[in-house]
Formats: sequence, structure tokens, C-alpha cells
Amino acid sequence: GATEGVKVLWIKDITPLPHNGCRPPKRRRV
Repeated sequence: GATEGVKVLWIKDITPLPHNGCRPPKRRRV
């Protein structure tokens, strides 16, 4: 449970690319 949360946390940290699909669109908007 807690381990999975941490995994997703560090995964999103090292993969701030379109993988999330929430960062690229935000930057384009601005």
C-alpha cells in the first residue's frame, strides 16, 4: 500500500514528461 504510493511518487518525479499528460498541456496553455 504505502510502498506503491512512494513508487508512483518517485516515478512521476523522474518522469515529468507527457507520461503524466498534465504538464505539457499546462505549459502550452501559458
